[in-house]
Amino acid sequence: MAFLDNSGDIILDAVLTDTGRARLAKGDGSFSVVKFALGDDEIDYELYDLTQPSGSAYYDLEIMQTPILEAFTNNTSILKHRLISLPRTNLLYLPVILLNQTFEGNATSTVVAGTPAPTGVFLIGVDQATEDALFAATTFTPDSSGLMMGERPASGGGYIRADQGLNTTEISPAFTLDADLVETQYIIRLDNRFGQICNKDGELASVSFVDDDNIASYYFSLGTDTQYVHENSDTDTLATQVIGGPRGTFVEFKVRASLELNTSDYLFDVIGGATTMTIPAAPPNETYKFIDSMIRVTGATTGYALDIPVRFAKIVVP
Repeated sequence: MAFLDNSGDIILDAVLTDTGRARLAKGDGSFSVVKFALGDDEIDYELYDLTQPSGSAYYDLEIMQTPILEAFTNNTSILKHRLISLPRTNLLYLPVILLNQTFEGNATSTVVAGTPAPTGVFLIGVDQATEDALFAATTFTPDSSGLMMGERPASGGGYIRADQGLNTTEISPAFTLDADLVETQYIIRLDNRFGQICNKDGELASVSFVDDDNIASYYFSLGTDTQYVHENSDTDTLATQVIGGPRGTFVEFKVRASLELNTSDYLFDVIGGATTMTIPAAPPNETYKFIDSMIRVTGATTGYALDIPVRFAKIVVP
């Protein structure tokens, strides 16, 4: 990995993704480039200088000369901020995707004081013993505390919801979001060694593909995957909504722990850690093994990406 010298002529540096290289390696003549993606991960737009004494032609000089990374194929490290094409020039706000932590008290991910995980992390119990310990509490509501059932997701627990739209108070949510700003497809990525995406009823989703880094990608579309993607028809200003302006869609899902985490301590011992966590209405200072990871939700239409921290936990049974 290196930076390209961007101080002179424009350089086009392109590579095939891991999937593209695998298809090219087949050598059957079927390989054809039909899609490409652009990103601006390295660019800091605050470098745009309206006070540049040399004139408007130099306002963006520092941006244009910012060194950029050479192309590389690891999809887990590139294109977090994808570029999109919008022909209109009258847009004051662009759509975002935000984690909804307040909807009906069921999707709260900010773990409150006294519960067994860092603030802002979804805690996923990977086996029944861990679920029983986590959900033994009677002093708080498990569905609203960022706690998820990794072995029996159909039995209850929290879930993840992300909302999309224009997050501004200057435009009323009663206005309809323009069609070209509505997110119609979501891509959800997570480490396939740790878990799988499922709906709120615990039914597993079909994985689209798993790359060479064990990152699984799931594609969910509006109108097709009706248990995951929904239109946000709520036009009122409510505490259960996180988008302040016009709203588009939202995606919701749970995570089922992998069989390996459920039945083995190997990954916990190799790449995880151990800690004591105090749980209400349960024996104090229980020891848990854990693995911290991320789930990335990306809008295929808008290119916006949201990273959601999760912790897979397993109680140490004496």
